[in-house]
Amino acid sequence: MGFQTPQQISQIAADNGVKKASLSLTAMLILGFLGGAFISIGYLLSIRITAGLPAEWATLGNLIGGAVFPIGLILIVIAGGELITGNMMSVAMGFFTKRVTLSKLMSNWIIITVANFVGALFVAYVFGHLVGLTETEPYLHKTIATAQAKVDASFIQALLSGIGCNWLVGLAIWMAYSAEDISGKILAIWFPIMAFVAIGFQHVVANMFVIPAAIFAGSSISWGDYFNNFVPVFIGNAIGGAIFVSAAYWGSYLKNAPLSEAAKNQKKKAS
Repeated sequence: MGFQTPQQISQIAADNGVKKASLSLTAMLILGFLGGAFISIGYLLSIRITAGLPAEWATLGNLIGGAVFPIGLILIVIAGGELITGNMMSVAMGFFTKRVTLSKLMSNWIIITVANFVGALFVAYVFGHLVGLTETEPYLHKTIATAQAKVDASFIQALLSGIGCNWLVGLAIWMAYSAEDISGKILAIWFPIMAFVAIGFQHVVANMFVIPAAIFAGSSISWGDYFNNFVPVFIGNAIGGAIFVSAAYWGSYLKNAPLSEAAKNQKKKAS
């Protein structure tokens, strides 16, 4: 099982950030839709697996839910998809190396966020609401209770939780870049994602599924509550991915490292 060193991962992450920022609008919209849908399917699976567990299994239920949730990111990384939380890390690395402009970074983040939202809403409405997978017991109670806990968090709690979440999600993708085969990538993704879900950190795309699912089910949660949650979680996720992962490793490995010829050419194009 081959793998890359942390310094090599830094360069791979920057290269991927440049590629992601250079995707066509059509590709970003399609792959972003898939990314939002895949994460939502992972969340739906977690709810369907854990909702019926006995109450005294609470913490074990968190672990079991965390163990099945990673299917979403596995599908994105291996099958193909774009996820805003991953791009907060990789496109930021391209920006720090001056191969992606600020305007391209912001454009990518906005487009992928919108596409992720559409994909997540599709799963929440079609599978959760129309099929009823989140609107019969015990799944209904689990969906609403989970969503309510997220919107009940204060601004600072949601922001800090968002940082913790995307620190781990960014590291999952970071380590997946290290692996040279599918099994290695799956293992690299699995444990950090399982950890963030079991801990209960907030992920902006996962919330795009579970909070609207609760709204569609007729809970007292409003779209205003969702927006009030979205803002701090998005900011926290951006800090976790761009600062705690990308900036940290850029400063450690790439800040003073010489650019490859390909990187020099891309940097010229970016400028």
